[in-house]
Amino acid sequence: MYANSINAYKNQQIMTAPPEKLTLMLYDGAIRFVTESIRAMEQGDLNKSHNANLRAQDIVREFMCTLDMQYDLSKNYMALYDFICRLLVEGNVKKDKKQLEDAKGLLVELREAWTQAITLARQAHGGKAI
Repeated sequence: MYANSINAYKNQQIMTAPPEKLTLMLYDGAIRFVTESIRAMEQGDLNKSHNANLRAQDIVREFMCTLDMQYDLSKNYMALYDFICRLLVEGNVKKDKKQLEDAKGLLVELREAWTQAITLARQAHGGKAI
């Protein structure tokens, strides 16, 4: 019952979140899954590590699918997301914690940049949600 309430709350958050918040939530999820993958790898639970890694890859691929490629900036993001995805795949296949940590570091930087972009956009709109 308690778990159902938590899931309902999370679903409500997702369904009512503005697009910029959804993107932030996706970055948080990707970072969380890479962290989980690294931790499971360290503990020798390769199946759990693999599954968490796949979830992070899914999020990064979703970012790639949603880019509007008519903009040069999107092309740059595509290359970066592709690199992160390759790090995740190779880290998963080779059980290389360093590659996973590198992918996580890039995701953290992208999340921070997104947070700054939201802040700047809100300031430009008088503090209102964008």
